[in-house]
Amino acid sequence: MPRVKKRRSDCPINFALEIFGDKWSLLVIRDLMFMGKTTYGEFLKGPEGIATNILANRLEKLETAELIVKAPDPDNGTRFVYSLTERGKDLIPVMLEIVSWSGKHDPKTPTPKAMLKQIATNRQAVISEIRKKLIST
Repeated sequence: MPRVKKRRSDCPINFALEIFGDKWSLLVIRDLMFMGKTTYGEFLKGPEGIATNILANRLEKLETAELIVKAPDPDNGTRFVYSLTERGKDLIPVMLEIVSWSGKHDPKTPTPKAMLKQIATNRQAVISEIRKKLIST
């Protein structure tokens, strides 16, 4: 079980929010899960413009919570690569629900309508495909 500081309450929503309930943590998870990003530099290039100190903090927080793992980059010994743990991959359905909700309520969403339809009609196949992709990277 990951280290968790004293919680405000034992509410399951509170538990989740204390681990990954800030904007930046979910965007790092998004980048790992859907965008194929794995390095600090790749995360910095995101369109949201995360600051270096915030990124370093969130990576450490997500690693402490056992949602991600850091390993030396086999192609470049001066950097690390990050990946989702099984615990992190268990957030796929949550992230898909956020994508679906945004697709329904945000007319500017860049998510293709076909993808939104696939999530709505065959969510388990989408989850399996994302898991497969994460294994191969």
